[in-house]
Amino acid sequence: MGDTTRQPVLEETLGDAPTTHAKLLAWVAEVSELTQPDSVYWVDGSEAEYARLTDQLVEAGTLQRLNPELFPNSFVGSSDPKDVARVEERTFICSEKEADAGFTNNWMDPAEMKAILRERFAGSMRGRTMYVIPFVMGPLDAEQPQYGVEITDSAYVVASMRIMARIGTDVLRKMEAEDAFFVPALHSVGAPLEPGEADVVWPCNEEKWIVHFPEERSIWSYGSGYGGNALLGKKCYALRIASVIARDEGWLAEHMLILKLTSPEGKAYNVAAAFPSACGKTNLALLDPTIEGWKAETLGDDINWMRIGKEGELRGVNPEYGLFGVAPGTGWGTNPNAMRAIAKGNSIFTNVALTDDGGVWWEGMTEEVPAHLTDWQGNDWTPDSGRPAAHPNSRFCTPISQIDMLAQEYYSPDGVEIHAILFGGRRKTTIPLVTQARSWTNGIFMGSTLSSETTAAAAGAVGVVRRDPMAMLPFIGYNAGDYLKHWGTIEGKANPERLPKVFLVNWFRRTADGGFAWPGFGENSRVLKWAIERIEGTADAKETPIGYIPTGESIDLTGLDMTPEQVEEAVKVDPREWKEELKGIEEWYARFGDALPDELAAELKQLQARFA
Repeated sequence: MGDTTRQPVLEETLGDAPTTHAKLLAWVAEVSELTQPDSVYWVDGSEAEYARLTDQLVEAGTLQRLNPELFPNSFVGSSDPKDVARVEERTFICSEKEADAGFTNNWMDPAEMKAILRERFAGSMRGRTMYVIPFVMGPLDAEQPQYGVEITDSAYVVASMRIMARIGTDVLRKMEAEDAFFVPALHSVGAPLEPGEADVVWPCNEEKWIVHFPEERSIWSYGSGYGGNALLGKKCYALRIASVIARDEGWLAEHMLILKLTSPEGKAYNVAAAFPSACGKTNLALLDPTIEGWKAETLGDDINWMRIGKEGELRGVNPEYGLFGVAPGTGWGTNPNAMRAIAKGNSIFTNVALTDDGGVWWEGMTEEVPAHLTDWQGNDWTPDSGRPAAHPNSRFCTPISQIDMLAQEYYSPDGVEIHAILFGGRRKTTIPLVTQARSWTNGIFMGSTLSSETTAAAAGAVGVVRRDPMAMLPFIGYNAGDYLKHWGTIEGKANPERLPKVFLVNWFRRTADGGFAWPGFGENSRVLKWAIERIEGTADAKETPIGYIPTGESIDLTGLDMTPEQVEEAVKVDPREWKEELKGIEEWYARFGDALPDELAAELKQLQARFA
């Protein structure tokens, strides 16, 4: 590292740095010396900067400008085909002790991992600009703003981070004023350029590492330029590192949407909901209720940080500033609220198809399929091509402020009180349309055993039941058993009267003839109405071994072509199916070993006894 030719860059880094934050300056100098960029640029977050960076990305061929009449100020990019999704097998939690990572995470000794990463990062930014992005997760005027700084050599990451988080000079000034702690998040695409070497359209490295050091609250990401691997404020900080901070400070960092519902009487309720991928999360976050007089507003589509409020209530805040949604399946027919936000422009699309008039398209966007497209890899495409036009994990990155139904409380620094928590998976049988938990601990049991059947979108066999506790399986930053234990501690910290009621939902249950037992989409507002009426103590329910289910008459079917008998079929608890389910839960819990909380082992025993 003693390269004398590096001195001018280092002096420029420290001499011209627009900050007095000593720890940040020291870290930037250390990274600059390690990665050896051609220049260091401090991101200010301005519109002029965004325009300049996107112009550069268009010139480099990484982005293409869309037709401004169709999608104003919007761009589309196509990644390297080997860099299209999260790489869970290359994602590590490097806690000091292996036991603290638990069975759901990949682990390596932190010192050993640092040695590997230092070798990879050495000189990794040669020929590139190193961007320093100060950012904050959640409102800047929160009581405890959660700061981060991402260092990256990707202008695409800078442009995307501007949509996804609050970034730039305002954040930096507040960090300085408070001499604030920040999460250092280091990212490189791992593609240094030698003098005179031409760049590629999507620089990345075949070798990828997404690594979290929970004790020191730091993130290192190498080799990928895509999505959650590179936008480190998202899953890396907001879930994996934040879940550890939350454990240590007594709050919850969760993979949940937040939805505000207002009754015809004008009373507001806030619902948080955790769903694994492909289980209807974005559609619920942007719900159009079908029951007269009810209004839905969104507060968040992906992440919910919940703290105990001054009166012992659980308060949720969405720490993100944008939507980073899976495009296929998001359409005018299924999710008009998302489409209206996207149609306003100011978005970056990745790996979607291009229409001949300079717009974008993906499977499910419109009922009518265009006769000709350019697919996500730049090839001609027609409906007879026999392959998808957009990649199944293609994305839209759109400012959250463009959602027409965004609740004003989204901007509130202390968030909103959460009245109900929903856990939902995708199961053809066994799990009823909706079940209310008997207690907070019983609700944790429901969340901890949350399951979905694998779909064709995932590698491997279809129809296999995959457990996904609280929809957090890939995102828990520490031992999953300790994570469930931490959920249990919330009850003792909160006002028990103000704790949210917990419900398990399954929009995907099938009838005997293979059809859906419930229409889903906007009609899910009827299930939410029943949940709210349960909170108010006005809706009927029937007790079963697994919890409380609606009676046929207790769900509002006004204007819906469905009978109370069909509702009862959709919520039926079949002991034969549950015999198999209990076996699956027992096998799942065995994987936790000694880390499984005693109260959850007791919940399973009680459930087995109720069925016996």
